[in-house]
Amino acid sequence: MPPFDHFGLLAPFYEIFIKPKNPVDLIRLADLPTTGPLLDAGGGTGRVAQFFHGQVSQIVVADLSCRMLSEAKNKNGLDPVCSHTEKLPFPNAYFERVIMIDSLHHVCDQSHTAHELWRILKPGGKLIIEEPDVRKFSVKLVAWAEKLALMRSHFLSPPEIASLFEGFDSRVVHEQNGYISWVVVEKVV
Repeated sequence: MPPFDHFGLLAPFYEIFIKPKNPVDLIRLADLPTTGPLLDAGGGTGRVAQFFHGQVSQIVVADLSCRMLSEAKNKNGLDPVCSHTEKLPFPNAYFERVIMIDSLHHVCDQSHTAHELWRILKPGGKLIIEEPDVRKFSVKLVAWAEKLALMRSHFLSPPEIASLFEGFDSRVVHEQNGYISWVVVEKVV
């Protein structure tokens, strides 16, 4: 647990400030619906995962902040799990889809997280990482503000995120919409 749990403090108010919106692009990129389970890694309150109800067989939200997950418990169809993304409590090749939305920059070890997400992804499965593109000036300001707030944020550019999966048997594509970037990693069968 971090020395100060910023997200635990914000949990009851999080979705007031960061409004949930239907993730149409994410649904397209994840090629939903599918029959297998989906993991929302670093999914907090389940503000994104809640939109996948009926699109997959199971929705698991994993997050380090148990207070954020207590908010996810209140949403239908979400299974919250308190865990580091660097050491997920799931068997190899368990998830058909894995998403990580606006949270890779918050993890302690991004490389180890990438390896864990890859480990739990089924062959033929897709992993979608959505992050603000740190190459954009507005995102640089956000990164600076998070440093001032003593968050352990470390933003990566889309090519740096894609490079986390070099050496894996994968197909990696990148899409962009304004300051939002998606790196889509498909585990080749």
